[in-house]
Amino acid sequence: MKKYIYGLLFLGLTSYVSPNEKELVKPVKLEIKVQKMHTLGLIGGTSWHSTLDYYSTINQAVNDHFGNNTNPPLLVYTLNQAEVHRFQTEDKWDSIANMLTNAALNLNKAGAESVMFCANTPHKVYNLVQEKLDFPIIHIADATAKAIKKKGLKKVCFIGTKYSMEEDFITKRIEENGLEVLVPEDEKVINELHRIIIEELTYGTVNPDSKAYVLGVLNDLINDGAEGVILGCTEFPLMIFQEDLDVPAFDTTKIHSLSAVDYILNE
Repeated sequence: MKKYIYGLLFLGLTSYVSPNEKELVKPVKLEIKVQKMHTLGLIGGTSWHSTLDYYSTINQAVNDHFGNNTNPPLLVYTLNQAEVHRFQTEDKWDSIANMLTNAALNLNKAGAESVMFCANTPHKVYNLVQEKLDFPIIHIADATAKAIKKKGLKKVCFIGTKYSMEEDFITKRIEENGLEVLVPEDEKVINELHRIIIEELTYGTVNPDSKAYVLGVLNDLINDGAEGVILGCTEFPLMIFQEDLDVPAFDTTKIHSLSAVDYILNE
């Protein structure tokens, strides 16, 4: 019995904590800072090959920012490229605008706070789509102009689809940033560049003869004074690389993707 009483006394003494000691053993709250990221919607499929590059570049850049495998909140809406091309050849740009508007609204309903067109040519109807939305579309030309000015260049050349070379919905917006933009003027050259995009690159095909042709066009523009080259179709970076040129190349796919990263990270 005595042993039992001594045991209880010992237990009571060893478990006793004075009021001062209680202050010292307060539980510590660990604060883990989580960076708020904006949710972005990607409207892709034009083509899906370049859309993959957007998705990959954005994810990798966010991984690099955090130093781990943190993934950004991305939503992807894939358009039917065959239908887009049909509307282009039929000059039904209002129909393309409706496709893009529908995609943007669906992405917004799913949680996207902003969207981007994962190609240059859809920006032909940028204004038509933006006026129907109450959230922003991140414009590819704004990001490209910023990258060119950062390099300190004044005069560059631009190649893309025939729509973006014959019209100025991309080049004018770049020029509004105080830059001069050269584009091919020969109709045969414009048509051949367009054919290479539509018949080869959108299918992921890189033809060595076609690559040589594109480089010939670019070198002619460089000889005309271009200090840099804008690869103004998101398919051209599948074929043309910086090491192919003696002047800076501006990959609009990568530039646009990195502007998306800035938006996602609130930078």
